[in-house]
Amino acid sequence: MSVRATLVAAILFAGVLGSGASQAATYAYVSNADSQDISVFSLDKSSGSLAAVETVPVGGTVMPMALSPDHLRLYAALRSKPYSVVSFAVNPLDGRLIELSRAPLADSMAYVSTDASGRYLFSASYGGNLLAVNRIAADGVVGDVQQTVKTGPMAHAIRNAPDNRYVFASVLGSDAWLRLKFDASNGQLTEDAAPAYSLPAKSGPRHFVFSPDHRFVYLIDELDGKLHVLAFDSTRDKVKPVQTVSILPPDFSGDKPWGADVHVTPDGRFLYATERTSNTLAVYRVDAKSGELTRVGTYQTEKQPRGFNIDPSGKYLLAVGQLSSNMSAYRIDRNTGALALIGQYPVGKGANWIEIVEFEGTNGN
Repeated sequence: MSVRATLVAAILFAGVLGSGASQAATYAYVSNADSQDISVFSLDKSSGSLAAVETVPVGGTVMPMALSPDHLRLYAALRSKPYSVVSFAVNPLDGRLIELSRAPLADSMAYVSTDASGRYLFSASYGGNLLAVNRIAADGVVGDVQQTVKTGPMAHAIRNAPDNRYVFASVLGSDAWLRLKFDASNGQLTEDAAPAYSLPAKSGPRHFVFSPDHRFVYLIDELDGKLHVLAFDSTRDKVKPVQTVSILPPDFSGDKPWGADVHVTPDGRFLYATERTSNTLAVYRVDAKSGELTRVGTYQTEKQPRGFNIDPSGKYLLAVGQLSSNMSAYRIDRNTGALALIGQYPVGKGANWIEIVEFEGTNGN
């Protein structure tokens, strides 16, 4: 980190700690690949309305992002050369971003995430057919690549298991969901000889999430319009299939499905998934005991909805489309999971990823 960045970060967080009482605040970050910037919004928790805070230029095709476990850093991956990750400091008082540094990535990365400790950044390369690990310094700044692991074609997502002992990765081109042993002491990954879960041919596994209680995994396919429910054994970090459902609307008439993203509400009661051919959000009720899904409804949303997210309170869902210039904000019905449109807000070109963070009020003690 440069001297200037170090000083700026120190001043920023000294101001936060010494500011006395402050209000809880929620901020949303949208990466815009084609306009090469990040849109920053504040979210009103009482109404769900959004207010633009700033637009941050990044000088590259910014796509996947991830927050550090303490939420004080935002990591944004650039998929244009030179492939790199930008480490930002997040100001809890107003949501603004301060660039701290840039570090190389092993390739063009479709997905980034951190381990539970926040000491390592994982990434998956769709074009490079690999997974990678970058070390994260004590100040939250990403450093150089320390390991790469070759995969089958089109690695798409990578996330740590809740216990941080293993890492899982979806590989679209080989229809596989991989398990890799993770050594948190040095950041090393060791791949199992066989996939943790093998999917039907040409499924195209893409993104996945763990349920809040860590009992289930929800894995969305890109190519066949399906979503898989997997029971997760947290003692052995293994899965077994429970259910497969369609993410396609009942009147789907496109040439082929194009699944994108999946998220679960913080209370685990509802799941949402996007499908890009029909420009829809599918909503499901989650059975708390079995993890099985029952469709609640299907909603039209922004064109080519690659990314969306749910705020930490579970009250609101924000969605963007790569072929849309707006972000849609929805209120989530706490009883049914149904969505009600609150409003639409301008974003940059090629919007594709959303991260949302909530800061509790500080009292200066």
